[in-house]
Amino acid sequence: MNASARPALYRNFHRLAWFALIMTASTIMFGSFVRLSDAGLSCPDWPTCYGRVTWPQTQMEAAQHVASEIRPLETHKAWREQVHRFLAGLLGVEVLTLALLAARRRKHGIAQIVTASALVALAIALYMRGEHVASSVLAIGGEAILLLAALRWSNIDLARAAVLTLAVVVFQALLGMWTVTWLLKPIVVMGHLLGGMLMFGLLVWMAWKATHLPITLAEAPRLRWWLRGAVALVVLQIALGGWVSANYAALACGGGSASLDNFPRCVSQWWPQQNYAEGFTLWRGIGVDYEGGVLDGASRIAIQMAHRMFAVLVALYLLVLSVRMFRLPGMRGWATAVIVLLLLQVTLGVLNVKLALPLAVAVMHSGGAVALLFVLVTLLARLRAPE
Repeated sequence: MNASARPALYRNFHRLAWFALIMTASTIMFGSFVRLSDAGLSCPDWPTCYGRVTWPQTQMEAAQHVASEIRPLETHKAWREQVHRFLAGLLGVEVLTLALLAARRRKHGIAQIVTASALVALAIALYMRGEHVASSVLAIGGEAILLLAALRWSNIDLARAAVLTLAVVVFQALLGMWTVTWLLKPIVVMGHLLGGMLMFGLLVWMAWKATHLPITLAEAPRLRWWLRGAVALVVLQIALGGWVSANYAALACGGGSASLDNFPRCVSQWWPQQNYAEGFTLWRGIGVDYEGGVLDGASRIAIQMAHRMFAVLVALYLLVLSVRMFRLPGMRGWATAVIVLLLLQVTLGVLNVKLALPLAVAVMHSGGAVALLFVLVTLLARLRAPE
């Protein structure tokens, strides 16, 4: 597809893409709120909550379902988890609509998307009946149909991007299910976060391509390579942040005071004992309840220190990128945005430690990552060289 060409789209496609983008950011933020308020297992069954479409209001209502034997009802948390699922479901419908509109001119395009969606819907129904193997087979089949379509189709009408985003939505649903059924397994929790960020990035790219507001710059090809590196580093740092959260390592170095012993030092030392091998073991046994974390202090310190050290690398790269953009015509505003968001993220990260992980600050830290990713992907989508 010519980077300067306007995609052949349904006339309101760009509006729907922006709405889906806003919904994705909202869902990511609310998901962070659910995770950081320890509400991730407040509905022990999936996709219902103690067998209900909404959530029980009393212990007596919850006791009527077998899930109450797994975990007692906490009403003040259960609504958070179920509302998050509602938001995710609504987002899935929005992305499905985008995929159908983008593929409407493709041969058998709508039929492929509808078939894949029907398989996934049937998989959910079978899962609720306890037929987990058959459910997994159907879900994988639906996912395969979408991925094969994405490989075959071009992006002249954004069909590839739209169907790939729908495939990510399906996989996100699976990760959401495994987050509950595998009891907050860290690799699944981190994967769920990265899946949300991937979906957000795809929608940012689609929304700008559909809106067609290019930024013409002679240095665009070289700058785009710098931006790709920035996106890669930011995504890796987000993954490390997700690993910190999933392993309950945010306060591994101490916290709750203005003392330098928790930041920049860690447990009063510049280089405390760390166990990277154990801290970064990605796969552990199924059936273990990971709520609260299962790692020892040295392993959690290793995770926290890795997040801090990589943050320094990311910050240096983004500062160099910002200096390069400051020297280019029309890019000073974007360079300023990157620097401001970088400083905000560093400040929020330090406050998370100093204030002992207050919920509002922790959620804003997640929001800062979303905002930074938005700016970087926006530039990737809009920059083009003069013809």
